[in-house]
Amino acid sequence: MDEASFDLPACLRRVREQDQDAARALVEHLYPQVMRIVSTKLPRREAEADLAQEIFLKVFTRLDQYRGNVPFEHWVSRIAVNHCLNALRAQQSRPEWRWADLTAEQADALDAALTSPSEAPHPARVLGARELVEKLLQTLDPPDRWLIQLLELEEKSIEEVQQLTGWSSTRIRVRAFRARRKLNKTFEILKKSGKL
Repeated sequence: MDEASFDLPACLRRVREQDQDAARALVEHLYPQVMRIVSTKLPRREAEADLAQEIFLKVFTRLDQYRGNVPFEHWVSRIAVNHCLNALRAQQSRPEWRWADLTAEQADALDAALTSPSEAPHPARVLGARELVEKLLQTLDPPDRWLIQLLELEEKSIEEVQQLTGWSSTRIRVRAFRARRKLNKTFEILKKSGKL
């Protein structure tokens, strides 16, 4: 079905009447949005398709709770975001990384970033740096990790994060400040324990 001709209110009405074709059309309409959220917030050891399926299950089981006071896509985004955060919380893994835990590429990337930040990085160093950033982010609580990913890596505005999470701008700023401080502390510990 063409996005321009998609009639969301009619589709929702038909889904509530147990119309399976309408349910398929709704999933097709929402699938790109849900997969975009899942792929950027995916907890380790989780399959994207499984997480997306769980999100769609929640959407359909809670459809009677949708009142229309916000756009439907925002409502679905909030369900997807919360489900991903809950999956991250369920992992309960916040490992601490030591210099010895880093791969050679990650150690080289960290060393290069600290010793010569103005030089153009070698592609292998860029890959190592990305992996290092992922490891550092894993030391944060899941909501903080996700918030830093939104603000710093995806460069979302405070307003966009508010729409996704439902948090106030003050809560977002305070959590982001604390998360950045934790990352800096972890980075300093790693730097002191290593061979830099």
